[in-house]
Amino acid sequence: NKHFHIKYFNFFFSKINIFLCVMVEPVKITDQALTEILKIFKTKGIPQDYGLRLGVKGGHGCASVNFILGFDTQKETDLTWLVSDFKLLIQKYELMFLIGKKIDFHEGVDARGFIFKDQEEIATTAR
Repeated sequence: NKHFHIKYFNFFFSKINIFLCVMVEPVKITDQALTEILKIFKTKGIPQDYGLRLGVKGGHGCASVNFILGFDTQKETDLTWLVSDFKLLIQKYELMFLIGKKIDFHEGVDARGFIFKDQEEIATTAR
């Protein structure tokens, strides 16, 4: 049956795409951001079994989201990656919003914090 083969083909390749996304780190963490993350992890007494959670919460407008960053325990529905000796945790349903992002850290006179950037380098500050 021709329709069966097309459906199976689409299902098969969607599973491969999900598998490849899970194998490769979905975000790039700059050296400056990594230094700050490790500093916070060590100085704030965060338990060793916690990982770095990246996520999203609803934003303003139709397609806007705000990015979140914090430390948390692993949940059953998390996807995980090992990044510089700590676990990166992302909920499966939030992964699509984070793929291709770069996390940087800015410290200046006017502001200090983590910044999520997309491939076009448009910055959104984590809150």
